[in-house]
Amino acid sequence: MAKKEDVTFLGLLSSIKSKNFKPIYVLHGEESYYIDRLEEAIVQSALTPDEQDFNLNIIYGADINDIRNVISICKQYPAMAQYQVVVIREAQVVGKLNNKGNANELNQLKHYATQPLASTILVVCNKGEAIKGKEFVDAVKKNNTGVIFRSDKLREGRPVELAAMEYIKSLGCTIDDKALSMIASNVGNDISRLYTEIDKLKILVSDNNRITPELIEKNIGISKDYNNFELEEALSKRNAKKAFEIINYYEKNPKSNPTVVTVSVLFSYFSKLLIYRTTSDKSQEGLMAALATKSAYRIKKIGEASRYYSTAACVNIISWIRECDIKSKGIGSRQESSALLRELIYKILNA
Repeated sequence: MAKKEDVTFLGLLSSIKSKNFKPIYVLHGEESYYIDRLEEAIVQSALTPDEQDFNLNIIYGADINDIRNVISICKQYPAMAQYQVVVIREAQVVGKLNNKGNANELNQLKHYATQPLASTILVVCNKGEAIKGKEFVDAVKKNNTGVIFRSDKLREGRPVELAAMEYIKSLGCTIDDKALSMIASNVGNDISRLYTEIDKLKILVSDNNRITPELIEKNIGISKDYNNFELEEALSKRNAKKAFEIINYYEKNPKSNPTVVTVSVLFSYFSKLLIYRTTSDKSQEGLMAALATKSAYRIKKIGEASRYYSTAACVNIISWIRECDIKSKGIGSRQESSALLRELIYKILNA
């Protein structure tokens, strides 16, 4: 079985849609969106709507008094279909209501995991936390009878861009750096909204399947001229006029341009700039590894910005960004977040 770090959402989703099923899927973690999408894909790929009437068993954790009843269902053969699907939803509460202990109850599945029925697909959905049935999980791994997928939430910044890029690529589309930044910085780390907006754009792309800033501006409502990508560009060249034009736009459109997102983007950008200035390996490969990016364009842009900001300036700017972040959340300041952002931009330009 693949190691945990090799099991990605898109890779697993592709495998499921290709009907390369495993007898057991353990889907656990904080991000419920991935878990829901994978469960839905398994059911729809393994069973037709008519087959679901007799071969789909959805069991909620709170309703499980004895896990042996679930095992008994798993050992049944499908009715006029190749597979039956057994889904345990909310596995995190299994055993809690009858005081048996969540982990101990789930661990009884370890015996089934050693030799599961090939015609049964068991899907265990454990939301909000890591699954506690270690013995069950270890049995799945040891006997290579399933897939363990940990569903983690996205972090703000570059990981959101990477997730967006990977999903766009999986849909057969392409996107440039500016358009990618527009989506990532304005949608944020809400993976459900991120994928929904990309799905919308996929329907609207032209024959070349390219997602452009113009397409995003027209259909998602993000300005192609006044956004965090353009703010980065302006600051990287110390273009005060353009930077303050963008800040003025943000002040007039606060709901579309929340300060917390802009501050997060700036922190990520100047952190990368500091890494660029201090890393010893300035080769393309070394910089890509240090900056966690595969974009030669982004490496080039950060390199150009490094001519305008010294290492000491980057350190000071990161400190100011942190201060702005804290104050914008009402800690130690009563200033409007827009005023705090304007002050931060002034400091950056004069660092």
